[in-house]
Amino acid sequence: MKRITTDPAICHGQLTVRGLRYPVQLLLERLSSDMTIDTILADYPDLERDDLLAALEFGALTTGDHRVVPLDAA
Repeated sequence: MKRITTDPAICHGQLTVRGLRYPVQLLLERLSSDMTIDTILADYPDLERDDLLAALEFGALTTGDHRVVPLDAA
């Protein structure tokens, strides 16, 4: 979860991965389409496998009764 960050100066404060300009929502949409992790990594070379896994973990945690807040937003 340390990879999920938010910064008002980056992507209008959307949750992103490692402060890069890749919103978690975009990555989850890519993963839910027919794109594989390897395809996404090939298309976005500055992303790492653990970034995509963190996005999946975040998505899974936020669908239940849990409230997840990135540490830098607390």
